[in-house]
Amino acid sequence: NTVMAAQMTNAHRRFLQVLMSNGITEGSEARKLHQYCCETDKVYYAHDKLDDFISTINSHLQPLFMQIRKGISEDNGRAHYAVVNLAETEVTKMASDYTETELELFRKTMDLIILSENGFASSTDILNLADQLKTKKMRKKEAEQVLKAFVEDKWLSEKNGEYTLHTRCIIEMEQYILSNYQDVARKCNICHSLAIQSQVCESCGIGMHLPCVRKYFRGQTEPRCPKCNEFWSCDTP
Repeated sequence: NTVMAAQMTNAHRRFLQVLMSNGITEGSEARKLHQYCCETDKVYYAHDKLDDFISTINSHLQPLFMQIRKGISEDNGRAHYAVVNLAETEVTKMASDYTETELELFRKTMDLIILSENGFASSTDILNLADQLKTKKMRKKEAEQVLKAFVEDKWLSEKNGEYTLHTRCIIEMEQYILSNYQDVARKCNICHSLAIQSQVCESCGIGMHLPCVRKYFRGQTEPRCPKCNEFWSCDTP
């Protein structure tokens, strides 16, 4: 296996360090970083070899139970990369940054988002949970600050007072969400990664990310479900 045998160079280490410090890196930035690291370290660079470059890093991360994972933004379908700690599959990876009360608020927010129809939870609904926490009740002002921190740390995204899971959170917690929300969590029928914001077929129940819906139905005169072939009744974006 050439990937397993490939040496981890300074270029690989530099790439990994930047990814870890960023938390999450957009695909175009990762490509630029790949080029910069290879050219700085004077090692072979080809613009279409990013996946191989990452595979080499991942082969060295494997014994440490870590991995660079690729995910897509549910807003625009763009690729993103994040370093995932496979040994910590739960919300435990957030425990070093947040108090138990803050983590409880995050879990409850996650419940609201995943159990919602559109993958969003309103700030009003989240703030109403703040005084129902088991660990310690939180004042609304305090809860607002905590929500702000979740957004800054890229666990949540906020749009017009509505919150959803950030791409980083989806990449890092995909397995946790799929195993803890088995009845409701679904994978996108097109890209096969976890879909939080999605459209769902009324006939067979499959889900698709909005960017995947857009791409799949592009150029089709009558949108039909890729699984059951029934008419796709949602408004295609």
